[in-house]
Amino acid sequence: MRFFHISDLHIGKHLHYYDLKEDQRYILDRIADMARERRPDAIVIAGDIYDRSVPSAEAVSLFDWFLTRLAEIRPAIPVLAIAGNHDSAERLDYASSILGRQHIHIAGRPPAKEGERMKRVTLEDEHGEVHFYLLPFVKPGYVRPVFPQDQAPEDYDGAVRGLVDREEIDTSARNVIVTHQFYTAAGVSPLAAGSESVRVGGLDNVDISALSPFDYCALGHIHRRQQVGEGPAWYCGTPLKYSVSESRDEKTLTLVELGEKGTPPVRTELPLVPLRDVREVKGTLEEILAGAAEEIRQDYVSVTLTDEKALYEPVDQLERVFPRLLQVRLENLRARLSGEENLRDLEPRDPLQVFGQFFEEMQDRPMDEEEEQIMREIFKEGME
Repeated sequence: MRFFHISDLHIGKHLHYYDLKEDQRYILDRIADMARERRPDAIVIAGDIYDRSVPSAEAVSLFDWFLTRLAEIRPAIPVLAIAGNHDSAERLDYASSILGRQHIHIAGRPPAKEGERMKRVTLEDEHGEVHFYLLPFVKPGYVRPVFPQDQAPEDYDGAVRGLVDREEIDTSARNVIVTHQFYTAAGVSPLAAGSESVRVGGLDNVDISALSPFDYCALGHIHRRQQVGEGPAWYCGTPLKYSVSESRDEKTLTLVELGEKGTPPVRTELPLVPLRDVREVKGTLEEILAGAAEEIRQDYVSVTLTDEKALYEPVDQLERVFPRLLQVRLENLRARLSGEENLRDLEPRDPLQVFGQFFEEMQDRPMDEEEEQIMREIFKEGME
């Protein structure tokens, strides 16, 4: 059984002020091309399809276009997707039964009633059946009605562990779980990329031992590719770089191959080359301007200037060479003494977006559609 493992598409995301729709369309098109070339038996999307719970019409249209590109491949390749913490479960669940007939299986909500179970999709190959369990992003409050009152989970670990335990998994068969949580291994946290919405060391941690019945764990939520613990549990990372701190990361498409039961999964990392890269450059203004090769000028660039002397309009000079300039920082004695290291930091300051970031940090979830509309009206009234 061969399948692609992708996650954290964050369709609709901006990098500072820059709209990434062209970059996202380009990389999704490349993934679709690789699916046509490699012919995997399935494509797994481990959450955070969208960047916001109320995605723009453009974002929805782009994901629809991606699914259409995949649906054009024959024979059909099943797509198995779950909701992440940035997604709206209700929106993803909409028309899921119709999509299922087109080999597109989406799980927006985890089990919420006593009789409900995880969505399971079974595929077959020459070694027999492979059961894919789809577990969307879980908070304890989402799933407490599933359990007897005296066994209701109080934390994220208990919620995930309880849901897995009640599935009665046939461990003689091959089983894969697709899940979107903050997984740790014996208290060791994964290495975050800086573009995630995570709170390290909090109650949202889930120990990876909760997923012990599975032969492969397709994880989403952390944006850097990495293994969790020593077993078959991996974050595949984002297909694009979504922060300056990821500038040195290599983004890949993960191809997983499951052999017969009992053999470890084999992972192959297929390089993903973006339309525009995210880069960090450092040096004097003269060095950076003189060394700006044509092939990097259209990239998203963060600049650190080391000049000790005063400069004339360095940001304007840099923007003429790098039209997608992200930030300009000073690294010299004067900056260290004054504490003023940022000449230009182009982080978005839209009031609704800033409040949304604060809300998500406090509530550990993005605003839903109703909450966002209320805040939109409040900000609109305040500006009139």
